[in-house]
Parts: sequence; structure tokens; C-alpha cells
Amino acid sequence: MARYTGPKWKLSRRLGISLSGTGKELSKRPFPPGQHGNNNRRKISGYGAQLQEKQKLRHMYGLSEKQFRNLFERASKLKGIVGENFMFLLESRLDNLVYRLGLANSRAGARQLVAHGHVTVNGRKVDIPSYTVQPGDVIGLRERSRNLSVIKEALAGRHHIPNYLEFNDTTLEGKYVRLPERSELTDQIDEKQIVEFYSR
Repeated sequence: MARYTGPKWKLSRRLGISLSGTGKELSKRPFPPGQHGNNNRRKISGYGAQLQEKQKLRHMYGLSEKQFRNLFERASKLKGIVGENFMFLLESRLDNLVYRLGLANSRAGARQLVAHGHVTVNGRKVDIPSYTVQPGDVIGLRERSRNLSVIKEALAGRHHIPNYLEFNDTTLEGKYVRLPERSELTDQIDEKQIVEFYSR
């Protein structure tokens, strides 16, 4: 299945989660779209709940089903709790960290910056959005990319940088200090449901 390119607000309302992180999608109409969206009598099965959690996380990070499944299989081979390892791998993607550092307003925008060759890791250009950044790596911008208006606008509207990242406003470089803790990531996702979904 290809990556979703339809209306994001409608998808946010269907999944019951703000995919933009702003909460604007659900502020006026916090119910699914459609004629019967405001009817709360709908009962979700166990499988349906698992599928919904999977779709929430997949759309939050903007991955295709194949990418998502491959990353889950990679997480299942690591030591530790599978669900948490999966969340940490998602958070360690280069496009996600560019977004977390405030260099882009959305993960889709961050993915485009990376794919167009504007981003460096440890001083070398990396144009693969799914590249896994390791703790200690430094994420920066190419010299010719530092004056891009989209980056300046994103930095001006930046609200918060997670504790597992550091950012130097002078050099426009960020460091992935350590892997995040589960408590530092979203509490709107129940990753155990996703593990159960793929373990069927």
C-alpha cells in the first residue's frame, strides 16, 4: 500500500488523534467524518482496536505499510520490549528527528528536506528519510540550505525540543544525545496492541 496522500484532517478525525500535533483537527469536530460520525454507538472489536492503534502510529510517522511492517520486524529482533523498541526505531528516523529539532513544520516537510539533500549527518549529506540516526550523531544543514525560508519559518515557530536532543542555534546543528524513554513519547499510542496485531 502506498503512502497516504489524502486529506489529513479527515484522517485525524477518523483515527481520533491529531496527526499534525496541534490539535486543531479535533477542536471543532472531535468525531469521525461522515453522516454517522457523531454517533457514538459504534462498537469496536479487539481486532479493530489493534488495527486502529497500528494505523494511528503509521500515519503519525507517515510510513507506508511495507516500511512500517519491516521496521516492526527489525524491532522484534532487538533485545528488550518489542513495542518500545519499535517506538524508539521510529523516533530515530532522520526525517522524524529533523522535525523534532524544529527544522520543519511537519514530518512530511522534514521528509522533503531530507530527500532534496538539504540535511547532513555528521557532516555528510544524507538524502534517505528512513536513515536510522544513532545516539551521538549530529544532524545539520548544508551550507547552501541554511537560508531557506521554510527552515527559517519552522525555526521561528518552534515550541519545544525533546530532552534527548540538543540544538545549537548558531550553527543550526542538533545532536541526538540518547535514545528516548517511553515516557517522553506520545501517550496516545498503545504499542502493545500493535505487537498483538502483528503477532496474530
